Amino acid sequence: MSEAADARSVVLVVDDTPQNLSLMTGLLRDDYRVLVANHGERALALCAGAQRPDLILLDVMMPELDGFEVCRRLKQDPATREIPVIFLTARSEMEDEQLGFDVGAVDYITKPISPPIVMARVRTHLMLKRARDFLNDQNAYLEAEVARRMRELAAVQDATIMAMASLAETRDNETGNHIRRTQHYVRALAMAVRAHPRFAAELGDEHAIEMLYKSAPLHDIGKVGIPDHILLKPGRLTAEEFEIMKTHTTLGRDAILAAESQLDAPESFLRHARDIAYSHQEMWDGRGYPEGLQGEAIPLSARLMAVADVYDALISRRVYKEPMSHAEAVEIIRAGRGTHFDPDLTDAFLQIADEFATIARRFADAAHDRGEASARA
Repeated sequence: MSEAADARSVVLVVDDTPQNLSLMTGLLRDDYRVLVANHGERALALCAGAQRPDLILLDVMMPELDGFEVCRRLKQDPATREIPVIFLTARSEMEDEQLGFDVGAVDYITKPISPPIVMARVRTHLMLKRARDFLNDQNAYLEAEVARRMRELAAVQDATIMAMASLAETRDNETGNHIRRTQHYVRALAMAVRAHPRFAAELGDEHAIEMLYKSAPLHDIGKVGIPDHILLKPGRLTAEEFEIMKTHTTLGRDAILAAESQLDAPESFLRHARDIAYSHQEMWDGRGYPEGLQGEAIPLSARLMAVADVYDALISRRVYKEPMSHAEAVEIIRAGRGTHFDPDLTDAFLQIADEFATIARRFADAAHDRGEASARA
């Protein structure tokens, strides 16, 4: 068989009468590759094989499986439902024609046939099928392309955030794995409250939680702008120095705003990072900084980070303090319920406190810098 013949459309003719099969084969074979089946089961077997037809001409009145049932089964199978079926039958009642369309046929031709009409209908429906196949291929390509672009965008987002976070990490020699631990704390806490009525609207989508996870490392990005003699001071800060240290929240927000200004998007992927950097030192009762926000005026992302940041600071060694145990840190956060921390987030933290301890062990700093989270969880 020639290459040109192989490229021709395949038409399956299904009829239990040999004369009808011979007639249709003679009519179609100059333009199409023709397959024949003399009963419904044989037709279904051919459609399930490697040589799947492009179009089916199907008789209705056949023994065992009639044409309507064959068509039903073809349309129920995802592998064959897109093959156009034209009924070719002596049954000419309106009810029969309606049933043919109801079971999924694209056309209904009554016998005795008119060869020009049959050929025109076959040609038309093959053209329509090719158009549908082309659109399906295009849609599949576009979906794959969108998925590829989304992966690239996510990679750019990750690289941007981690590059910015690394600046803060290299300036502050006390952070160690603090950035990684708080990132995982935030995700764990967000997952724990995602179904809570107060938080479901913001956290019900896993993508939103993933963006929080990605944004968390930027909570201390503003420390890049704090002078070394304050940021790296080997001891407690004076009141004046602490006021300067507090500006890291505003410096962080402004740095992220500057990055966002380069993006052509009013709500960029850095929105959570901006809120976290600026507001994670706010307290539920309004005693925090930089604005003294109170309650739900504090962005949820910043309230999540407040729990994560304080817990990690408590269990970590600092130049001005020894590390606390996990149990001691849990009790301090419990005591801050409704004053320092969102009450519902505090309750969720207390329920998953062991998970925080596991994260602390997983991303522990050097032994002499870490607390007792691993030993007394």
